[in-house]
Amino acid sequence: MEFPSLFGKKTQPVEDLAPVAPEQIYRTGAATLRDVIAPAALEVNPSFIRLGEKFVRTLFVFSYPRYLATNWFSPIINLDKVFDITFFIHPVDTAIVMRQLRKQVARVQSQIAMREEKGQVRDPLLETAYQDLEDLRDRLQQARERLFNFGLYISLYASKVEELDRLENEMRALLEARLVYVKPALFQQAEAFRSCVPLDTDELQISTYLNSGPVSSTFPFVSFDLTSNKGILYGVNRHNNSLILFDRWSLPNANSVTFATSGAGKSYAMKLEVLRSLMFGVHVIIIDPEREYQYLAEVVGGAYFNISLTSPNHINPFDLPVPREDESPADVLRSNIINLVGFFRILLGGLTPEEDALLDRAITETYAARDITAESDFGAITPPTLSDLALVVASTQGGEQIATRIKKYTEGTWSGFLNQQTNLDIQNRLVVFSVRDMEEELRPVAMYIVLHYIWNIVRTDLKKRLLVVDEAWWLMRTEDGASFLYGIAKRARKYFLGLATITQDVADFMDSPYGKPIVTNSSLQLLLKQSPATIQKVVETFNLTEEEKFLLLESEVGEGIFFAGLKHVAIKIIASYSEDQVITSDPQQLMLIKKAREEFDQKQ
Repeated sequence: MEFPSLFGKKTQPVEDLAPVAPEQIYRTGAATLRDVIAPAALEVNPSFIRLGEKFVRTLFVFSYPRYLATNWFSPIINLDKVFDITFFIHPVDTAIVMRQLRKQVARVQSQIAMREEKGQVRDPLLETAYQDLEDLRDRLQQARERLFNFGLYISLYASKVEELDRLENEMRALLEARLVYVKPALFQQAEAFRSCVPLDTDELQISTYLNSGPVSSTFPFVSFDLTSNKGILYGVNRHNNSLILFDRWSLPNANSVTFATSGAGKSYAMKLEVLRSLMFGVHVIIIDPEREYQYLAEVVGGAYFNISLTSPNHINPFDLPVPREDESPADVLRSNIINLVGFFRILLGGLTPEEDALLDRAITETYAARDITAESDFGAITPPTLSDLALVVASTQGGEQIATRIKKYTEGTWSGFLNQQTNLDIQNRLVVFSVRDMEEELRPVAMYIVLHYIWNIVRTDLKKRLLVVDEAWWLMRTEDGASFLYGIAKRARKYFLGLATITQDVADFMDSPYGKPIVTNSSLQLLLKQSPATIQKVVETFNLTEEEKFLLLESEVGEGIFFAGLKHVAIKIIASYSEDQVITSDPQQLMLIKKAREEFDQKQ
């Protein structure tokens, strides 16, 4: 049987049609990798290409100045725009180049000689060209230089043609300021774009002869001087993917602040820094309000202390540090008494001037009742407790009301936290104090007393330390807590200490009179994703541009701006798989890790 002919041609008989296998039909319709990565639409124009919703224009460099300074290309690389840079470097045979240079030298010499015969004024351009040619011949002959065919293409991306034009003008201005001239690849945009795709095919074939020095000056992996020979890896530069290696102790002070919304990765970034700092011998102490650092402490063999009303771990606020050789015992005792008065302001919810003076005198008498004076050996004493102070206050005229308020913390459930001698041993390279299980109203008190205890240890034993205060806004809610934290930030450098302050509540932190001074006394600042409600406060504090403002609003988890001294770069924090398994705070990921551990334990 045959079908009627179409367009004058006979169709094939049905009997001759071979059956098509189902697998062949499937393979015909299956998507390939090219189908997956291809844009939804492609339109080629003389001066640009439209890829889906994006417009692309490729420029090529056709002229260079006589000299190229080192890092001349870094302003382009660090430009906060979306573009691709492609280099094509083809070595040229030195023997062929030498023959060409010999002909060129002869041609220039001939032009100079003809001008002299005609009595014309000398031409500086010809003489300079002659000197450059001879100098290049000497260096090539002595193998001090190589010659290359160097092609440089730049593909610009934008959402509109007008934006593409503005970006091209900005790029031209930056390059022409360095006497480097570019042109768009008119009527060759398709070939130019394919040349910029990582397929190693130069379809434009537009290149210039450059020797080794100028080619090396275009080294692309440069950033704003935030890559050093020592320090830890904080992340990668989002503009050029270069590494951000830095040593916080190389700055005037080793303090840092980290601001971010909840879930933006601030604790993740801090845990990553802690993990990497431990490898360089740094001792780390952490105040953890949410129990996020426990697993990290367990993995690296650190010490973990849970501070709560029922915890077996106790800290006596009356502990005294052993004075160093350059410190006066009288000054140490006086400073500790002043800090204790501030501690009781937080504990008792404020003091009147009369109560303040009464407590100052009562604390001094409490130490004296235990024979602790400026002449005592602070390393061999047994400090008083809160019950001792309560007895002294109760026997002091006008102190009955304060004694009644203190009794809450010396008797019953509340006494387990403060009314005990210290029983902690923090001789470990990583020490974590968790205050998550402490009642909310006592959490600022717990953070203050832990910080006071740590500060006494830091003053006594000089080591390279990093002190991390997570969710510092708890302390900043009270004036005495904020004042004490600011005092540590100012004095930390003298004791080889770096204070890392982390908070998600930027408004509370900066509204405190000590918030901005803490920021200005921190040489490192890390800003991750911010909320629209607080972004203006961040912009004013750090003098951010509009682009940096929107960068922080639109950042993904672990992305932001890293400040080191006067320089800053856009950063993306990246951890290895092993590090991620130790430091992650993602609940979903933690559940998977827990399940994997349980399965492993069952197999064992």
